Amino acid sequence: MAVQTPSHIPRKPTALVIGAGIAGLATAIRLTAGGMAVTLLERHAHTGGKIRTVPSDAGPVDAGPTVLTLRQVFDELFASVGEQLEDHVTLIPQQILARHFWPDGSQLDLHADPEASATAISEFAGPGSAEAFRQFNQRTADLFSAFDAPVIQAPEPTLAQLVPYVLCRPQLIRAMAPLWTLGQMLARQFSDPRLAQLFGRYATYVGGAPHLSPAILSLIWQAEAAGVWAVKGGMHRLTDALTALAIDRGVVLHRAQHVDRIILRDGAAVGVDVDGGHQIAADVIVYTGDPRALATGSMGDTLRIVAPQTLTSARSFSARVHSFAATPDGPQLAHHNIFFADTPQSEFDDLEKGCVPRDPTLYICAQDRGQGLPVPPLERFEIIANAPATETLNPPVDLDIWHQQIMQRLADFNVTMSPMPSAATITTPQRFAAMFPETLGALYGQSPHGMTAALQRPRARTKISGLWLAGGGTHPGAGVPMATLSARHAAEAILSAQTSTSPSGQTAMRGGMSTA
Repeated sequence: MAVQTPSHIPRKPTALVIGAGIAGLATAIRLTAGGMAVTLLERHAHTGGKIRTVPSDAGPVDAGPTVLTLRQVFDELFASVGEQLEDHVTLIPQQILARHFWPDGSQLDLHADPEASATAISEFAGPGSAEAFRQFNQRTADLFSAFDAPVIQAPEPTLAQLVPYVLCRPQLIRAMAPLWTLGQMLARQFSDPRLAQLFGRYATYVGGAPHLSPAILSLIWQAEAAGVWAVKGGMHRLTDALTALAIDRGVVLHRAQHVDRIILRDGAAVGVDVDGGHQIAADVIVYTGDPRALATGSMGDTLRIVAPQTLTSARSFSARVHSFAATPDGPQLAHHNIFFADTPQSEFDDLEKGCVPRDPTLYICAQDRGQGLPVPPLERFEIIANAPATETLNPPVDLDIWHQQIMQRLADFNVTMSPMPSAATITTPQRFAAMFPETLGALYGQSPHGMTAALQRPRARTKISGLWLAGGGTHPGAGVPMATLSARHAAEAILSAQTSTSPSGQTAMRGGMSTA
């Protein structure tokens, strides 16, 4: 008997995801798994967004995020489509979370085992400091546990929901220290100023300063305390794996495709203009760039009602990122290394004034260390130094001088590189501003300063029907794990809306637009 084909097969709902960074890739994969036909548009020739590389004689060098934290976020992403993370990338757990150096010659390793960290701190600063660390570790663990579900994992947390949640937990209020900044809390927690300086650095992980960020940001420490993994070959291997998985699952990926504007019809997002004229239709549009680009009208004047708070909110700090290959000489390096400034407050005072710090703390990722393999003669390095975000796209005039300053700073710690890298391998805030439109060069979106800053970010759902947001500029915030979680929030909301909408109620694209 012949099998009859139905005369009408309902089409899949279509989605356009703008931006193939970690959030765009994760969103596309989840929407495809949910039964949508997904097209992913990326303005650059490569995927990954801020997870990017620059070439070197030793191979591609990371020029963005350097390690994986909150691994469960990525385990869950791959599991959501029936895959296992370890089948796609090789992760190497780091027993040394970070190695810290001070100008006075002191050095401290923090370990994956908290008791090993406490022992190291005891030897570094005495048993009283070790006990202070244990209290701090417990305090931040309690904070992370308390706010994970109602804030980080929740798609739309509100202050009205959180106030009663906190008020009925007096011990949580004490741990939050709502009247203190992170810097003030750490000064009270640790009698040794070096430890306050160390844990204050976690504010910079979201583009803030410890003396301006709320004390609750101390919970960021728990992201590393829960485990740090190096990705074999570099962080870009993760986005390479996600790109391959997306394509394998049917996502249509177009690189080097610039979206000029998002098209609205009858108040709903129905498609995009690509590269000056070509139109692509879709039932759903997901924008994963900085939402400030919508509020400025750069994606269309009618979109200015989206994320208006991004126009008035202060921007996070940025960075100057130096990526190169060299052979080092000096103290033994771990995968993660931090070389602290002489006067920590001066760095943040300069940043607050919009100036490049005169006395910067330097973060160095020795990419080929902590890989469980012999260290090659020519290693790959990434140096990150905080810098202010900037509106200008013009290259900075002080780059060569700054480069010499950084190399001298390392030499002061007895670290030298051969051959000496050139300033040509530095990515500046001006360059970040050009690569990621309307960010003003900020790497983390809105500033984390202020007690309720975490609740001020745009959410996945917008005021425009059919338009959704994901990415580090949206809730729950910046960083690879948080941007990946934003994709889950967006995809779950979209798929829920699709389920509750009848086919007859879905937006139909007309007027000659392509449905590619």
